[in-house]
Amino acid sequence: MDWGRFAQQMASMARDLLAQDSVDDTLERITASATELVDGCDAAGILVRHATTVRTLAPTDPLVVDSDRLQELLGEGPCFDAARSTRGERLFRIADLTGEHQRWPAYAPRAHSLGVGSMMGFLLFTEDENLGALNLYSRKPGAFTEASETAGRLLASHAAVALSSARTHAQMEQAVATRHAIGEAMGILMGSHHITEEQAFDVLRRYSQENNVKLREVARLVCAGGSLP
Repeated sequence: MDWGRFAQQMASMARDLLAQDSVDDTLERITASATELVDGCDAAGILVRHATTVRTLAPTDPLVVDSDRLQELLGEGPCFDAARSTRGERLFRIADLTGEHQRWPAYAPRAHSLGVGSMMGFLLFTEDENLGALNLYSRKPGAFTEASETAGRLLASHAAVALSSARTHAQMEQAVATRHAIGEAMGILMGSHHITEEQAFDVLRRYSQENNVKLREVARLVCAGGSLP
């Protein structure tokens, strides 16, 4: 492992992550970086677990999706465990999926049949939240070394901070857009019904509650149609 070159690549990746325009773009840059920076990595993806179901984000290869769906089906697997919401193991490395694995006896042989030779995974986390697991795959047994693990750990730490920042920025943008839409909708109702600002907001709020529609969606309907449907 050429750590001098790796450091330069990591610095370039960090700048690229901060320059991405959306959460999706950030995720795709993270997984693409894994295949570029970590020796032995043929494919990468981010798995987010919700109870017994999983979501695969930014996969670089169909193999990633197939592995995640298999773990969801079986209810077991290293990525499935790494992405659990409570704090657990923050990394795993399976050197060879061609042999028996007591911890994941159902998953390991079927993953090997999909074409997985070895795997690594890293919990993406900050002090405030767990964000899922960054999972790396190789089609060859024994592809990941101690150096690969160190590189993956460094990548994951940068990725977690960048992903958390991108999500916060996206949430702030959505909040600003929502407030703007609600204000515009209130203005439309005030003008068309000759009511006060407080009354206009109450109209939106009641419609939202009675129809089980989010307030921002009610505002969007008013802005698009000029009134409530």
